[in-house]
Amino acid sequence: MGENIQGPSLIRVPDWVADPLGRYYLYFADHKGHYIRLAYADDLLGPWSIHVPGSLQIEESHFLVEPPEVTPEMAAEWEERRGLKISHDVVKEITATHIASPDVHVDDQNERIVMYFHGLEDVGRQVSRVATSTDGIDFEAQPQELGRTYMRIFHYGGLTYSLAMPGQFYRSEDGFTNFEQGPLLFNPDMRHSALLLRGDTLWVFWTQVGEVPERILLSSIDLSGDWMSWTDSEPVEVLRPERDWEGAYAPLEPSVRSTAYGHVNQLRDPAIYEEDGRVFLLYAVAGESGIAIAEVFFE
Repeated sequence: MGENIQGPSLIRVPDWVADPLGRYYLYFADHKGHYIRLAYADDLLGPWSIHVPGSLQIEESHFLVEPPEVTPEMAAEWEERRGLKISHDVVKEITATHIASPDVHVDDQNERIVMYFHGLEDVGRQVSRVATSTDGIDFEAQPQELGRTYMRIFHYGGLTYSLAMPGQFYRSEDGFTNFEQGPLLFNPDMRHSALLLRGDTLWVFWTQVGEVPERILLSSIDLSGDWMSWTDSEPVEVLRPERDWEGAYAPLEPSVRSTAYGHVNQLRDPAIYEEDGRVFLLYAVAGESGIAIAEVFFE
């Protein structure tokens, strides 16, 4: 399966999909993996089975398949400007080919499943693309670049919006092309996000690099005004590692950018799933050691 598990995105398989593997499809990735993983189940609580071939493959993604060449001068330049500490050497970070962090949505009107994902486009340059599928397993990626990485999508006011790392908003008329860049919220250390839309309020579950421990926070944004005037509220804590399998007993250390190696005291990669009025939060545990699900109750 790879070195780690990250980036969950859960859907209920629509009725128009013939012969599904199960009622639910859970998409996820290895942080530097070459395909989007897929698990399936008939109940949210499992048991979950792995569809070993996965879904979208890097060869189908329009992203680099082989690492690009890097000169010593380029490596030195990236080392100088990298900012926050990363979990491996800078050359690996700027050349590792991969696709990851799927954000998957069911489009019932057009009977298709839409996956937003990111990968390596050039040395040190990662961007997002989109792919579609009629069965949730075999996807066809489109070549156009959409924006920054870790895109989470929501629909509001007849437009498709996305929130990417670190807090960059975009919007598009069709959700596939011409994503217009909008406000930049939160802070430069924002990592992953998950979105829940309620009326004119966007609830953002998110994590922050460098926290001790990295945990899931919650902020809100009032969408009713001009989007360039949007502001994010002060975050409140939703969840931190509490159990051993979440990393609670691992050493307390500041989290770093990129891949989480081993069993660490961090929660990452929040994702929201809604069903029958209930809200569920998926998240990566012990850094990138597994995926958990919890129900969220709003007071």
